[in-house]
Amino acid sequence: MFSKFFKRDEVADAAAAGYQAIVQQARRADFYTRYGVPDTLDGRFDVLVLHVALVLLRLQRDRAESDLFSQALFDTLFVDLDQSLREIGVSDMSVGKKVKQMGKAFYGRLDAYRLGLEAVGSDGEQPLADALYRNLFRGETGAEPASGLMAGYVVRQAAYLDTLPIAKITAGEVTFAAP
Repeated sequence: MFSKFFKRDEVADAAAAGYQAIVQQARRADFYTRYGVPDTLDGRFDVLVLHVALVLLRLQRDRAESDLFSQALFDTLFVDLDQSLREIGVSDMSVGKKVKQMGKAFYGRLDAYRLGLEAVGSDGEQPLADALYRNLFRGETGAEPASGLMAGYVVRQAAYLDTLPIAKITAGEVTFAAP
């Protein structure tokens, strides 16, 4: 009788496993050394958001099979961001406001990266590089070459994620190509 109360949520568990794979990829030193992303809280947030966005954009193409997983992945991201803010000492009164700002930033970046990826081919990688320059590099002077390098990386990752079966991703088996 009590077993139904203690039953594990398989979708949430898969999303947590997928999220951990995304975090591992986003923490790779290559982004801060080879690709020139600022090694700051903002830079790390943006690299994480970029990778979550790549996975969610892949999942959107198979929405019928991935809706629950997509929502669980999104929820996992924001629970983690909330906990991270608390761990670095943001006051309880400010956490909600900061998470709301992060949510707006996330949706803006998701849309910018989607549009940038959709433009690849017809306009080269420049629209994507521009989106990365504005968001990932925050318009930092001199970061234009780095945003072009990152655009190439993002295109390669999006193509790689396209090769993964949707069932594998929604089982939490998220993988990435080497940077």
